[in-house]
Amino acid sequence: MTETAAPYDALTPDVILGAIESAGFQPYGGILALNSYENRVYQVTLDEAPPLIAKFYRPSRWSDECILEEHRFSHALAMDEIPVVPPLANADGETLHEYQGFRFALFPRQGGRWPELDNPDRLAWIGRFLGRIHQLGASQDFIHRPVLDPNTMGRDSAAWLLENGFIPIEQESSYRRLTETLMDSIDSAFDKASECRWIRLHGDCHRGNILWTDQGPHYVDMDDCRMGPAIQDMWMLLSGDRSEMAIQLSYLREGYETFRVLDPREIPLIEPLRTLRMIYYAAWLARRWEDPAFPDAFPWFNTTQYWQDHLSQLEQQRHGLEQPPLALY
Repeated sequence: MTETAAPYDALTPDVILGAIESAGFQPYGGILALNSYENRVYQVTLDEAPPLIAKFYRPSRWSDECILEEHRFSHALAMDEIPVVPPLANADGETLHEYQGFRFALFPRQGGRWPELDNPDRLAWIGRFLGRIHQLGASQDFIHRPVLDPNTMGRDSAAWLLENGFIPIEQESSYRRLTETLMDSIDSAFDKASECRWIRLHGDCHRGNILWTDQGPHYVDMDDCRMGPAIQDMWMLLSGDRSEMAIQLSYLREGYETFRVLDPREIPLIEPLRTLRMIYYAAWLARRWEDPAFPDAFPWFNTTQYWQDHLSQLEQQRHGLEQPPLALY
């Protein structure tokens, strides 16, 4: 499928409600758009039942096999009593539905708040559940989901930005040289970690994808699950200076190793992974720029100031890649 400039133009309220009905539920009429741009996600009020979360997948992004593999992973985690939010299955066991050209899945609504990542006990708690996710994730490989790959995230993203005219002409040479230097350092780091085992991951385990309740954390949005190093699901939970991040990592690791040993050879991948995400994120915004939701949500993107700041941040990452890995306590 080829993505159109406005892939969700036909996803009207009537289509959303019709999709819910087609899956066997009776919507009451209330639709609340939730904060999601890659896909479209809504809270839908039902007649005499708790609200549902309806996720409409971006056309052409994933194959059906990729989405169903994500669903099976979520259900396997839930069956192991690991707190994720898997999609609901209908009477035939189906979790992926289609209505008027849109593929969608339904989820139970589960509330919560973002976790306090400066709390050592909560970091250890999150670490324990990440250890359990990875313990199950290591039991077999994904077949259809992507593999975390520096070339795809880094080189291909940088090349796409340059080829499609997003980098201002006066900054093209600087951007090209800098990203080539960064990728050489990243390749070296990944080569040194080549004997580390890639496993099934959440893939996008930042603070916004963890919801906290009195019962602890639960994990949402498995849309980016993939094969990769375990540290990918940890580094986005670290912030502050190097000493602060090292302390935070120590608490995460303490909880994590209740269930699974963290390979110390993965620690040097933290800054390379951060750098790849920065390059990839800029390209992701650019690739979606013709979707009307993106200029509205990210008005600061693709301005002269944005690219100046982006280059400055990448330059800081060049220095970060030269630093020794975080200490393990």
